[in-house]
Amino acid sequence: MTPTVNSRAFFRTLKEALIAYSFDVGGILAGFIVASQLNVFQRSPWAIAVYPAILSARGVISGLFSGRLSTALHIGTIYPRLFGNTKSFYKLFESVIVITLETSVAMSLVSVVFGSAFWGITFAYFSDILIIVMATMTLGLTLSLVTIAVAFVTFEKGLDPDVIVYPIMSTVADIFITICYVLTLNMFFHPSSIGKYAVVFLGILPVILTLYIFPRNIHEEEFVKTIKESFLTLILVAFIVNVTGTVLNRINAVAEGRREIYTVYPALIDTVGDVGSVVGSTATTKLALGLLKPSFSDMRSHATQIFGAWIASITMFVLFSALSLLMNSMLMFYTFLGFTSLLLTTNVIAVAVMVLISYAVSILTFQKGLDPDNFVIPIESSLADSITSIALLVALFLLG
Repeated sequence: MTPTVNSRAFFRTLKEALIAYSFDVGGILAGFIVASQLNVFQRSPWAIAVYPAILSARGVISGLFSGRLSTALHIGTIYPRLFGNTKSFYKLFESVIVITLETSVAMSLVSVVFGSAFWGITFAYFSDILIIVMATMTLGLTLSLVTIAVAFVTFEKGLDPDVIVYPIMSTVADIFITICYVLTLNMFFHPSSIGKYAVVFLGILPVILTLYIFPRNIHEEEFVKTIKESFLTLILVAFIVNVTGTVLNRINAVAEGRREIYTVYPALIDTVGDVGSVVGSTATTKLALGLLKPSFSDMRSHATQIFGAWIASITMFVLFSALSLLMNSMLMFYTFLGFTSLLLTTNVIAVAVMVLISYAVSILTFQKGLDPDNFVIPIESSLADSITSIALLVALFLLG
């Protein structure tokens, strides 16, 4: 059957998606930081390959948090206020701290396994990777407060937090986490031992917080459910993001120092992930409200959100091409035409796959009686990184 597209709802989704995706322009800044700090990433054979894992790890946490928060605001289990809120709100915030530790350890361990097979490193690097990842993620915890503020303001303004929150926060997180990662690398590898001690302190802080939080919530059903379900997601995501790191290493070899590609890279994975989040998050809310049947045949009922989110992403990819070339003093007609073709080829491949995955995860987790918000955005955001990286590599081979 042909998809059903409501024109009014389509343009609303397109407008809100463009507002949300506009924050992905900030991903250009994150990429420009990487492009300008390539010497820092060359200080260790694992530094550039771990970078996607850092972005994805933060994306997993932001995705889970924003997805749960958005759905809870819609169904009324969380109120749009910081103080005097429900028990569910505070338990969700505490679970984010514990998940930060889980994520850091899982990402670091799998990174070493992948690194020993594909990056030319040994298990001797595990402690360095673990400390740097944990320190970076600890600094990233402050973003949870920003996520809360954006979700509450969005909801009170009558906008859909399912469409707005994660796209905004994914970009803010990429910029902030990139800065934190570069700062942590510089401090850790600085000849002075003071910087290394500061990184170690930040690395052990989530351990201390978890030891305080976990015993107090061990019998809280909602808290335990979130931790258990997120842990299953993390295991899968940990492998996915290290595939991304391996692909990025390959892109690094193929691109041969093309700064415009490094500059645009975080914005690309942001936007593809945002398309998946809009499709997946709006689907989970529809499922919770009974507006969408948990079946693949009912995907046509979700066509409005799918096409609105996709068209908005194409618009942003064209803008990213111009901005990346401009920032690297390469903006001319023929370079714009060639680079835009490269990015749009990447978009068609990556977004088509992500739409199918996001919808499928929403439906399958709902059918299994799980909370889709614990799975959809964390899985799709991590897969988006790998799929976008693979799509970019394919586009590079096809178009050069």
